[in-house]
Amino acid sequence: MSEKPSREDEMAGTEQPFVQHLMELRDRLLYCIYGIALAVAVLAIWPGPNGLIDFIAHPIKMHMPPDAKLIAVGVFSPFFVPLKVLMMVAVLAVLPWIMYQLWAFVAPGLYSHEKKFALPLIIFGSFLAYVGIAFVQFFVLDKMFAFIQGFTPESVAATPDIASYVEAILSLYLAFGLAFQVPIVVMLLVRFGVVDIDKLKSFRGYFIVLSFVIAAVVTPPDVISQLALAIPMCVLYEVGIIGARWFKKAAPLSESEEEGKTSVDSHS
Repeated sequence: MSEKPSREDEMAGTEQPFVQHLMELRDRLLYCIYGIALAVAVLAIWPGPNGLIDFIAHPIKMHMPPDAKLIAVGVFSPFFVPLKVLMMVAVLAVLPWIMYQLWAFVAPGLYSHEKKFALPLIIFGSFLAYVGIAFVQFFVLDKMFAFIQGFTPESVAATPDIASYVEAILSLYLAFGLAFQVPIVVMLLVRFGVVDIDKLKSFRGYFIVLSFVIAAVVTPPDVISQLALAIPMCVLYEVGIIGARWFKKAAPLSESEEEGKTSVDSHS
């Protein structure tokens, strides 16, 4: 009867020289650059930089005076701000491609059972990032600007600078995109044995407090955006616990567990 290959055998033949690792890293980075360049070319044609600016500026323009426009204070802002937005949207558009290149680079160093769950997590993580950014664009910004504009005196014309506006929403995109990765982090912590599900449940109260602290630090000083970040983080923490429980059941037995099971079967 053939013996089941050990984890060392599972990894046999995957060792590569350091120079070959560097060449592989170079190729993966080039693939990422090619993907971003293609996305930039497509977005530059449609909807174009002006269309992208109009799209991301829609939430604040809804709460500005009629016929009011965002202003460009800097001399070079009319050129650099649309370019920055174009690059930002291009990177977001090819985010799954970039994550796949990252996975393809580290995949040769993973065990076969680790490769099975790595790719779904990358896809799920990219999806959560898109959900977080869409949540900002279609819900948080509208409620946040409605709250802020409500405190604007009638004698003040609310015409924000486009460069400041873009920097503000970029920080919100990044904050929510990362915050929505909570289920991924929780599942990985359980999968690699850093914590168990019971500890995650007992840490629930502390995580709620931590969520509100993080939201107060990374979001603007308004209640709407802070609640919009803290509450989804708490919900996603629970989703991570549920996913970790399923993930743990679906994960294969460790080597020590397999050896113990084999020894029990041999004595039966």
